[in-house]
Amino acid sequence: MKIHWKGVYPAITTKFNEDGSLDFETFEKNIHTQLDAGIHGIILGGTLGEASTLKNGEKLQLLEKTLELVDGNIPVIINIAEPTTDAAIEAALDAQKNGAAGLMLLPPMRYKADDRETVEYFKAVAESTELPIMIYNNPVDYGIEVTLDMFEQLTEHENIQAVKESTRDVTNVTRMINRFGDRFSVLCGVDTLAMETLLLGASGWVAGLVCAFPRETVSIYELCKAGKVDEAAEIYRWFMPLLELDINPKLVQNIKLAEVATGIGTEHVRKPRLKLAGKEREHVLGVIDSAMKARPKITQYLVNQKQPV
Repeated sequence: MKIHWKGVYPAITTKFNEDGSLDFETFEKNIHTQLDAGIHGIILGGTLGEASTLKNGEKLQLLEKTLELVDGNIPVIINIAEPTTDAAIEAALDAQKNGAAGLMLLPPMRYKADDRETVEYFKAVAESTELPIMIYNNPVDYGIEVTLDMFEQLTEHENIQAVKESTRDVTNVTRMINRFGDRFSVLCGVDTLAMETLLLGASGWVAGLVCAFPRETVSIYELCKAGKVDEAAEIYRWFMPLLELDINPKLVQNIKLAEVATGIGTEHVRKPRLKLAGKEREHVLGVIDSAMKARPKITQYLVNQKQPV
């Protein structure tokens, strides 16, 4: 399936039973809610998906189930976060063989590669697969920034097509467009900067709180792209306290609690993560409760579109 790199791409949480096994029943419920809201693609196995706790076989089970649920209507993208080039290539080949539409690719994990090493890593993975690739540029959390000069070296690989922009510097969107035009699609990777990034020309949003609030997330995207900025801003302002739960070391636990509040998830996580407790839990529940009481009524006129604007 061709990926247009436009629209809302949830970084889906992995659902677990209390004993730590995969909870496909709740996972299916969440995916159906996402699809009903009009999302444009799905990303599996990212940070929110607790990828570091998943076995390879479980990742493939999640991919198989997701492909079954989306039934060819939207692309399913697999995240690759590996410590070695060989492991990343193996993961890319597995994803291609098992039906993924594309890859989201992080720099090498654990070892802090320099610019040359990072570029060669990306090139090696790109050369190993026909799948389209979105580079995940998140120096805040992963310690490696993919600079514009590095992207210049990646232009020769046609299947490197997009960037998840998570540098926290919204001017990077303008810099990417100024230098590369439409060569790379730019997708926002930071929930609290989503509207700003979209209005500066980003084509999509790799979202976190969408896992609990898909209709609100899709509506902000659609309204921004339709030029209805005031309407988008009204939802976005309501959303902001929730979106701030995504820029936190406990983002997985935070968002899973939000999924509980909207009835499309559980708070089960895999160790070493633990459920929130004490004042930390009280604070997050307070944010969620306040938002739920003031939750806007989302009109349907820009929701449930099959294709992004």
